[in-house]
Amino acid sequence: MTEEHPNHKWWTLFAMCFALFMIMLDNTVVNVALPSIQSHLHTTPANLEWTVNAYVLSFASLILLGGKLGDRFGRKRIFLLGLAIFTLSSAACALSTSDTQLITSRAVQGVGAAMLNPLSLSIIVAAFPRKQLPQAIGIWAGISGLGLAIGPLLGGFLTEHVDWSAVFWINVPIGVAAAAVCLWAVVESRDPSAKTLDIVGTVLITGGLFSLTWALIQTSSHSWTSVYTLGFLAAAAALLAGFIAWELRQRDPMVPLDFFKNRVFSISNIVVLMVGFAMFGVIYFITLYFQNVQGYSPMQAGVRSLPLTMMVIIVAPIAGRLNTKVGPRPLMSAGMLMMTIGLLGLSRLQVDTSYNAIWPFYVLMGAGISMTMPSVSSAAMGAVDHTKSGIASGVVNSSRQIGGALGIAILGSIGAALTVSQWEDKLNGLNAPAAAHSDKIEQLVIGGQGDLIGKFGGPAAQTAALESFVHGVQGAMLAGAVLAFAAALTSFFGLRGTRAAEAPPEPQGERAHTAAVEM
Repeated sequence: MTEEHPNHKWWTLFAMCFALFMIMLDNTVVNVALPSIQSHLHTTPANLEWTVNAYVLSFASLILLGGKLGDRFGRKRIFLLGLAIFTLSSAACALSTSDTQLITSRAVQGVGAAMLNPLSLSIIVAAFPRKQLPQAIGIWAGISGLGLAIGPLLGGFLTEHVDWSAVFWINVPIGVAAAAVCLWAVVESRDPSAKTLDIVGTVLITGGLFSLTWALIQTSSHSWTSVYTLGFLAAAAALLAGFIAWELRQRDPMVPLDFFKNRVFSISNIVVLMVGFAMFGVIYFITLYFQNVQGYSPMQAGVRSLPLTMMVIIVAPIAGRLNTKVGPRPLMSAGMLMMTIGLLGLSRLQVDTSYNAIWPFYVLMGAGISMTMPSVSSAAMGAVDHTKSGIASGVVNSSRQIGGALGIAILGSIGAALTVSQWEDKLNGLNAPAAAHSDKIEQLVIGGQGDLIGKFGGPAAQTAALESFVHGVQGAMLAGAVLAFAAALTSFFGLRGTRAAEAPPEPQGERAHTAAVEM
């Protein structure tokens, strides 16, 4: 047995945050580089979309498996494997000379991320005593939000001043540094009761998550009522139902369904799904709005995300400490109310809205997210047996990823439907030619690309396109606000009677991580 240095837990936190920052950064940093990637690799619009979707699909499909593998074979061991996969595939992305190579490398990146994301939280749970855990999770959640929020800024800077490949190269030194600290500081931990790997359950849940995520991604090219979309949604429902039926019969299930008998764990997962739904959808629309409507460069758009970013840096660690004093319920409820107000403010955007009328709502959103995420993670992880933290973290992070996919798909569909409706009304009023009603033109309008519309349709068509797109953005923001308010109500009523003191007691005997042998 290896004697643990008293500061190792903080170095462990540093390594987990470093790796998590890299993962969350990749959720948004690539978006602002897409036009440059399209230009250099001559990528078709469909393949360009898969540059993002390939990562999301493998990430969301395998995240539960990543957590379970850590519990079964050792969290440090699987985390280091995921780190190696993510770092090497990032280099492969940067070296890609075709869109096929890039899409393949992005899918492999998602595999690495599916190991890193859940295990970063479960390793922290194993490393910290219960009293310090909320503060550690607050820092962890803050870094998670920082990576997500700073992505547009960093991506814009690297794309403008270096090259599109730099958004992938930046992961390599981060991954090497995280691996070095992990090897030195992190103590191995695992679930001693996990003797086998549930192959059938793994196949069912992975297939179900894959089918669900695929169906949501493909709503951009297939309607919600198409046989294609409904077929994959039905397959997802059947596989997930089969997974539940199978797990109920297992002694050592992949996901202990008893988790969901705990009210705090269930409510936390519902809230984190709603947060992911609103947050990812909103970031998608705001990025398009700043660059395509306001005309900002990627760098300028990134700078204008700083109010949200700064709130994440400032508020999340404070929220982690407050969680030990007041409990998750008031922080989650107040945080979601702040996000609701922020989204309601953004639902009033116009084509010519001044940035001074936007940034206060960005501050509210950033503060709301930063109050909610540490509380959600801390509440969920505190509600389950610490030896099951790998798969529990996988469930929480899977809920967030599914929420994000739902947010982009559903809010995207709402925005697209409102945009097309407004565009057609305006064209009829302008007596525009029938060609302007074509699907290809409508896709440009849905993407907010008014400048391209203006090149062949004139200033009036450009104005109509931008106004139609903003109308869609308004509707999407309003839908996000409704969802954020629902999350606030869920937290307030669902966690009634829950106090900070209700965290599970320290297990008898040694903490899990001190009972394991370091690699």
